[in-house]
Amino acid sequence: MLDEKQLQDAVLAYVKDEYVEDEEEAEELTPDTPLISGGIVDSFSMVSLKVFLEKRYQIQIPDADATPQSFDTVNKIVELVKRFKGE
Repeated sequence: MLDEKQLQDAVLAYVKDEYVEDEEEAEELTPDTPLISGGIVDSFSMVSLKVFLEKRYQIQIPDADATPQSFDTVNKIVELVKRFKGE
């Protein structure tokens, strides 16, 4: 069973490490910060984020479900991972 807080922390840490260069900006990131509509994650980055999630959590996210809306916040990503883990 996935711990929602641990999942949230792991996704947030990945986004900060991979996509946010400014340390101050990284500190302001929250689970509800718009990632795609906020310009933090672009379409290429979304693909690498999807691969990270699939490898780390041993899931398959169909392309039809890998939408900008599904990846727009850490909380939406957590819900997506939980759905494909069957939780």
